[in-house]
Amino acid sequence: MALTLALAQVRIEGGKLTANRGRARDAIETASSRGADIVVLPEIFTVGYFAFETYERSAESLDGETISALQMVAEENDIAVLAGSFVEDLKASAEQGFDTPAEEGYANTSVFIDREGTQRAVYRKRHLFGYGSAEQELLTPGESLPSVEFEGFTVGMTTCYDLRFPELYREFVDRGVTLMLVPSAWPYPRVEHWRLLPRARAVENLCYVAAVNGVGTFEDAELLGRSTVYDPWGTAVAGLGDGAGLVTARIDPDAVEQRRDEFPALDDRREV
Repeated sequence: MALTLALAQVRIEGGKLTANRGRARDAIETASSRGADIVVLPEIFTVGYFAFETYERSAESLDGETISALQMVAEENDIAVLAGSFVEDLKASAEQGFDTPAEEGYANTSVFIDREGTQRAVYRKRHLFGYGSAEQELLTPGESLPSVEFEGFTVGMTTCYDLRFPELYREFVDRGVTLMLVPSAWPYPRVEHWRLLPRARAVENLCYVAAVNGVGTFEDAELLGRSTVYDPWGTAVAGLGDGAGLVTARIDPDAVEQRRDEFPALDDRREV
């Protein structure tokens, strides 16, 4: 059965945690009012990816104010939410009994919340950006590759820079994933990379890839928006420009099986 997927291309202000949370909440409620079954938020929607100086003071546990509030909004609006992503305080999460890749430090963390407001999966960004970025200095990389069964789809999660590592997506597909959700904070001038990489991951793996980006200007970067949903053939079925807004698309799990049956490239793989 098909479902409606929404990508929340929200405006993100550097360090403005309360305002950014409010925009995220409003986007979830709007997505629900438009009939969406699941809505995806951008990378570090809480304070902005490029606001590195705010990471430590804005960090929260998996049971902190941001995720707890989104769990409540998801339940109240009968919609699943990929809260992707926020700066997680690993020590605080570990002290609360959550599994973490380290006993202290911080991570770039996404949380899949179902319609009942329950945390179903946690993904911590595996590939940390080093090109002119402080991410590698500030954060701990994730280790697990979780997936979630949701209304006919097996859903996997990656984050932004992960798009440049196709072996990661192939591993997800080997685990049965049919829909990849990719919260991102992709800046100018790499527009063509943003158009190419999620589409390539969809083509290679014959699965849906939904890449959501934010909009907003920081001291050293500007997010380019252009959130897009790609089908298993690599066709863009819904997208947006560089302004704030909501992308919605009807996606069908049967389409993945049909494409893989019609064009069984995954069956022709040989070990290198």
